Amino acid sequence: MAKNSRKDIEVKAFATHHVITQPNPLRKVLRRVEAKDTDDPVGRAEKALADLSGEFKDWMAIEAARLSAAYAAVENGGFTKRTRDELFHAAHDIKGDAATFGYPAAAAIAESLCRVIEHAPDLGRVPGELFTHHINAIQAIVHENTRFDSISVGSELSRRLRKVADDYLAHVNRDRPEHLEAILAPSIAPAD
Repeated sequence: MAKNSRKDIEVKAFATHHVITQPNPLRKVLRRVEAKDTDDPVGRAEKALADLSGEFKDWMAIEAARLSAAYAAVENGGFTKRTRDELFHAAHDIKGDAATFGYPAAAAIAESLCRVIEHAPDLGRVPGELFTHHINAIQAIVHENTRFDSISVGSELSRRLRKVADDYLAHVNRDRPEHLEAILAPSIAPAD
């Protein structure tokens, strides 16, 4: 990238200060379009997203099935590094994708599940119901999202699961203050 020469830089002197203005190098790459040019890149992107939106339910169903399979592996063989990582990554992917795909309540529940996996001192001692309630809730939201009232039900479900998970984590980490701060932090998953 070439540096500006001194002649390109404009300096205006005032009684109390100087204003230094550099040229805008982006002016050379800007393309002026005629008023008749109707190309709208944002509109094209929104249309492409709308065209893909029919596939979002399928993508979320695949992610939810991956989460169920990861927990089935835990139930069959217990927590190992591999099964823990797969369960965490499946939940984390849902946490990141669900709101984009139209399932914000599933994102909040997946975040709660990730928190349990991250902050429980011994995953083998976490009540299995805590995992199954999270996974079943995500499955229900993904499979029943076509009903209008499912949004409010999903939000309430995610709020309650987060509370149960936080209460459990606060209890098992009562002697680990470095974890309590992270546990008691507010959710970072997108809200409804």
